[in-house]
Amino acid sequence: MTDEGGGGDGADGSRLEHLLDRMTDGIFGLDADWRFTYLNETGRSVICDAAGETFTADELVGQNIWDLLPEARETTFEEEYREAMRTQEQTAFDEYYEPLDVWFDVRVYPSETGLSVCFRDVTERRRQRERLQTREAVLREMYDAIADRDAAFEERVDDLLRIGQRALGTSYGTLSRVEGDEYVFEVVRSPGDIEEGDVVDLSATNCEQIVLDEETLVLENVAEDAPDLTDKAGYEEWGISCYLGAPVIVDDEVYGTFCFYDTEPRTEPFSDWEITLVDLMGRWVSVALERKLAQERLRHQNDRLEKFATLVSHDLRNPLNVADGWLDIASEDCESEAIAKIEASHDRMRALIDDVLALAQAGRTVDEPTELDLGQVAADAWQQVRTGNATLAVDLDHTVSGDRSRLQQLFENLFRNSVEHGSTTDRPATSGIAVEVGTLPGGFYVEDDGVGIDAADHERVLEFGFSTAENGTGVGLGVVEDIATAHGWTVAVTESDAGGARFEFANIT
Repeated sequence: MTDEGGGGDGADGSRLEHLLDRMTDGIFGLDADWRFTYLNETGRSVICDAAGETFTADELVGQNIWDLLPEARETTFEEEYREAMRTQEQTAFDEYYEPLDVWFDVRVYPSETGLSVCFRDVTERRRQRERLQTREAVLREMYDAIADRDAAFEERVDDLLRIGQRALGTSYGTLSRVEGDEYVFEVVRSPGDIEEGDVVDLSATNCEQIVLDEETLVLENVAEDAPDLTDKAGYEEWGISCYLGAPVIVDDEVYGTFCFYDTEPRTEPFSDWEITLVDLMGRWVSVALERKLAQERLRHQNDRLEKFATLVSHDLRNPLNVADGWLDIASEDCESEAIAKIEASHDRMRALIDDVLALAQAGRTVDEPTELDLGQVAADAWQQVRTGNATLAVDLDHTVSGDRSRLQQLFENLFRNSVEHGSTTDRPATSGIAVEVGTLPGGFYVEDDGVGIDAADHERVLEFGFSTAENGTGVGLGVVEDIATAHGWTVAVTESDAGGARFEFANIT
């Protein structure tokens, strides 16, 4: 295709030219002086577009490519063509040609008399790949935002709005809630004319349509797509000309909207990808908000429960202390087996009061965790328990984030369980129960060499009210599980190598 004759002689040459003209790839030949020797129809069309003039293939033959296309000089095209001519080695490359706004996949085949160039327009393929890469980056950034456990809910929503603004090309992004006939802006990203806490009439907004229909609203051009909305203040006063918003559903009701909008109409429709992205963001906001509100309700209930338990325990301790005083006086004046039974009942009441307080506090969410040396917490807990001749061995090198008071309570309850319930009549509780705290992959264990817990009771022993002791309250180990759960841990009951009880904690962070 680089000979001066244009690709062949007679009928064979005509058939070849006809075949090449039917190809969708562009083909042209250049001689050693950079003059066109042949162009198929696609090649001719592209060269003419690049030159800004119309030529026949015969009119192009003999013209110098660099004179005809001066914009191609000092580009990758010239560099690669000259290098192929110099080395006589085939080459291939992808390159963008700015005057045509087109990406080309180019293959160059050199010979002693010139070059044969085959090229195709790969702009759409390239842009599709770029779109996929962009979407992947958006989803990755979105995942990073919602997975940031250290960030508050509002911070994560703000990140989503920022990501959505950039992906959609809008100036505004908001999370708002509906309160009766009012529309309250909760999290806002805007040029500055809307702020968090601002309140407007719901009827003035496009979001009212979402609240009524409970469906995503897509408007590329408000005036054209929804002329009935142009009498709202959102269009008349605020100039909202395009809009994409999704409903936020909490407890099966519309809480508000998660939306993006701008004062300029869209020149292109919102793509299915963009609509799906906003739907996905809105659904995450719905789930996260539902969880947040549930946690706030639970925290409020727990606070009330704790206040109630504290009040009740205080009101019970006062008369119990008075009863202890009178019991001391009575024991000086008379000797009776009833005195010892009354003392035991008082001790039982104190245990119940302590358990009520521990139960009220155990399951509260850990709002302000601190970094703790878990081994030191265990050692401190041991000092608070009547252990008699029992011994403790701690081999635990864990730093955790948690509530020190409650974690110490966890260890105290486990140690009391070992000391008080790990013995038999042949082995008093003060005869040397050995308790060990050790490390597990991703967790730790607490075990003893006592009588252990029947395998049939391994699951039930953590239930509130379950106790194998005649006078047990069945609260202590239930509190252990609640404290572990409040920290995001799991606990399982099994048997130690010595046949005693073993509690294994996992998912420790």
